[in-house]
Amino acid sequence: MVLALLLAVPLAAALATPQPVLPPPPDPAAQHDAQQTPADQLDFVTEGLRMTVPVTIGPAGPYRFVVDTGAERTVIARELATTLGLAPGRSVHVTAMAGSAQFATVVIPDLRIGSPLAGARLSTQGIEAPALFGRNLGAAGLVGIDTLQGHAVTIDFAAQTMTVIPSTKRLRKERFGPDDIVIHARNQLGQLVVTDASYRGRSVRVVIDTGADTSMGNLALRRLAAPGHAALTAVSLLSVTGASLQAEQALLDRVRIGEVGLANLPVAFVDAAPFARLGLRERPALLLGMDALRLFGRVRIDFANRELRLAQPKVP
Repeated sequence: MVLALLLAVPLAAALATPQPVLPPPPDPAAQHDAQQTPADQLDFVTEGLRMTVPVTIGPAGPYRFVVDTGAERTVIARELATTLGLAPGRSVHVTAMAGSAQFATVVIPDLRIGSPLAGARLSTQGIEAPALFGRNLGAAGLVGIDTLQGHAVTIDFAAQTMTVIPSTKRLRKERFGPDDIVIHARNQLGQLVVTDASYRGRSVRVVIDTGADTSMGNLALRRLAAPGHAALTAVSLLSVTGASLQAEQALLDRVRIGEVGLANLPVAFVDAAPFARLGLRERPALLLGMDALRLFGRVRIDFANRELRLAQPKVP
């Protein structure tokens, strides 16, 4: 039985914009500009805080798909699959925020990120994609990590562009530019899980989730935050499967990720199934959403090298 982890969950409400806490400036003599493989840039459009990119399926499209680094599987809207006449695939067990259920899949014969005239940035064939209702996805589909594996995804929020290039495991240590913050991660079920993070001196596991508007924490993280947050705000979360669940939201005063801290980070606390799926139910864990990632202006997620690279955060 195949499992699909889907983390694209829009929040019904948000609190405040998190603020960056800058780390000490790096030593320019110890670093130099990184050498990066040239690649075409792909424009993206923001839907709420999430971003969508044009995707073609065979000769059809482009359609707007959300780039979701928190989803194990690429997903397509059921309505679009019907329109395209895609062949049925196997039934799969989908683990989403509100729980697990069986869903039918369709076979996407050829998926390309980019419009036909601009050429493909990434091409994948023979994807068995769960087919869910488009009104719950908020887009024509999700591009998950099954499609993004083996690539480095660079998101430039200021320029509204995304770059997707093939990435291979480096044999030697790479030197980076003076404005880059490099954070190493572990691979857990295909997800990049950052272990160099903490809140109030306690270690926190962080998953980068470009499919979520706002960051979400598990109940173990809530227990750390509760002493300083007597009044939590009730919010409702909508899963991509259409189910809803209730959560409590608060501002975390400071979360450290690598060398940078985030102050006043809105976090919705919920006992969601994906935390258990990743083995993160008992230890404090955080799904870092787009509201926090946008603070950095530029984000690079390198799956092959298990690495997150952030530009120096913007100061408001």
